Amino acid sequence: MNNESLWSIFINASLVNNFVLAYFLGICPFLGVSGKVETASKMGAAVTFVMIISSMCAYGIHAFLVAVDAPFLQLISYIVVIASTVQLVEMFIKKMSPSLFRALGIFLPLITTNCAILGLALFQTSKGYNIIQSFTYALGAGIGFTIALLLMAGLREQLEFADSPKVVRGTVITLIVAGILSLSFMGFSGLS
Repeated sequence: MNNESLWSIFINASLVNNFVLAYFLGICPFLGVSGKVETASKMGAAVTFVMIISSMCAYGIHAFLVAVDAPFLQLISYIVVIASTVQLVEMFIKKMSPSLFRALGIFLPLITTNCAILGLALFQTSKGYNIIQSFTYALGAGIGFTIALLLMAGLREQLEFADSPKVVRGTVITLIVAGILSLSFMGFSGLS
């Protein structure tokens, strides 16, 4: 069992070891959906929800598989839970907000293959978190993912109005900004 405080786990997951900007997990939706703040915030909420549900299920699956002496089934079990949760989120968004469903496009079903969510389940298992610590870790990771998306979306919206040289417009400036954001988040490393 891990004795880290909940506050430390939350700050570590959201800022210090941000899944996108420190671990470089979840880069596909980070670059693909961060064009508009509105879309980025909703994608962040969807990913946070999937992270929390997957984390809670991963905790239970891990406890069960250890009890039946079958920990080798963890990875496939986590993938099944993540895929099922994403399908539920996708059906909910399609029913409740068809415009958001169209705006998220292919990136919504790609949450299933988002390595940040699988990484979350594997990291929490390896750190030996209890159920409350796992929830806090998932919430922190989801909020950190959302912060990264919102920061990038806000900057990209501002860059549309910037007078930048043609050679760095589009993908190039997006990658430069992502690198600068990643470097700036390294400043949080003293908080843990």
